[in-house]
Amino acid sequence: MVEDISKNWFVLYTKPRNELKVVERLRSNGVEAYTPTRTEVRQWSDRTKKVKVPLLPSMVLVSLQEKQVDLVFEVPGVVRYLFEHGKRAKVSNQEVLAMQHYLKNTYQRTSKELEVGDTVKVPLLEQQATLLSIKGKKCLAQLQKLGAIVSFQLQ
Repeated sequence: MVEDISKNWFVLYTKPRNELKVVERLRSNGVEAYTPTRTEVRQWSDRTKKVKVPLLPSMVLVSLQEKQVDLVFEVPGVVRYLFEHGKRAKVSNQEVLAMQHYLKNTYQRTSKELEVGDTVKVPLLEQQATLLSIKGKKCLAQLQKLGAIVSFQLQ
């Protein structure tokens, strides 16, 4: 229990497009690592595919004790720690949990499943709204409590 209290979340800078590989390698070395991702549909000339895309390009969050910070450099793809005001950038545990919660509960339905008049939960505002129009991934909706019209994009 004392160990968990002394652990901090640090921000690692990785080589471009190596975030998911670095997280996998760190976890196999016993280091708690996290990078927020979303699933996107990518289209090539011959096919379409669902791909996991990191939301923080070239960044990975790691939970370590101060004396263990050098462990990450054993993993290929790690460049350096991110610094803020001359110290390693730290992220609070509450911020990491909030990020995980937000990504887990972000609106994930596609525009093909929605129709004008449907009730949806608007991301970030966490309020119910009635859809007024849908154009591709862009939606206009009227908030039920405030009556304001908001625009958001489906993921």
